[in-house]
Amino acid sequence: MSVLVNNDTRVVVQGITGKEGSFHARACRDYGTKVVAGVAPGKGGTDVDGIPVYSTVAEAVAETGADASFVSVPPPFACDAILEAAAAGIRFIVCITEGIPAQDEALTFNRLRQEFPDTRLLGPNCPGIISPGKCNIGITSGDIALPGGPVGIVSRSGTLTYQALHELSQQGVGQTTCVGIGGDPVPGTNFIDCLEAFEADPETKAVMMIGEIGGSEEERAAAFIADKMTKPVAAYIAGVTAPPGRKMGHAGAIISGSQGTAQAKMEALAEAGVAVAINPTECGEKIVEIVRGLN
Repeated sequence: MSVLVNNDTRVVVQGITGKEGSFHARACRDYGTKVVAGVAPGKGGTDVDGIPVYSTVAEAVAETGADASFVSVPPPFACDAILEAAAAGIRFIVCITEGIPAQDEALTFNRLRQEFPDTRLLGPNCPGIISPGKCNIGITSGDIALPGGPVGIVSRSGTLTYQALHELSQQGVGQTTCVGIGGDPVPGTNFIDCLEAFEADPETKAVMMIGEIGGSEEERAAAFIADKMTKPVAAYIAGVTAPPGRKMGHAGAIISGSQGTAQAKMEALAEAGVAVAINPTECGEKIVEIVRGLN
């Protein structure tokens, strides 16, 4: 995923005049991300702490050359914001908004596929993406990330994303890119998208994957790993003790009958050759061990 964000990525923040949008816009900029513009309808010509604000994404793109968007917009307007960014030529959109109805997510995802096939959406309801030392789009604290690789991280859980970054950094193991894909039922970017990118990225030598109960994305990822991945993968699945039929955490983390259990996902990953951990700390330890064994 490092091909999506780098030192040259130019970010526009949609919803920048809101409390959350302004806070994270400043944090990403202070990390070193090129936050070149903000968007707030009707507030063009103003600024937020020196970041120029435009009334539309199209105006922001025309004036600043922005090529990525950070959507921090309330649920009723988030899907429109995503589509506005895509229509303006933005090719990478990170949406952190939580609480978007699954039907709206599905409609937006399919419209992107049909009308803007070159645009990638990360999220909604995700912490975003960080390539340590290069670019941070989202709500991840740059303080817990360590530049220099060689580990790529992909996670459905926001909190466990932060724990993974921190534990690897504490062990002196850097990260190439960390992607929080979010736990909603219809993610714009899934495990396979990230695994494929990490497999193609010469700087990434090993991958840490954090999944959750619910759905079948981890089983699909296991099949991809078995068939396509040459790089070692360690994984942890959250929700081992979750009872069937009860939502745990994210909207997508719900077990239906015998499908989507942590045990089934762990077994599928183990059969694919993944080093499966029983808790997040052990997953970090397994990755550290893998990295130390790399040539």
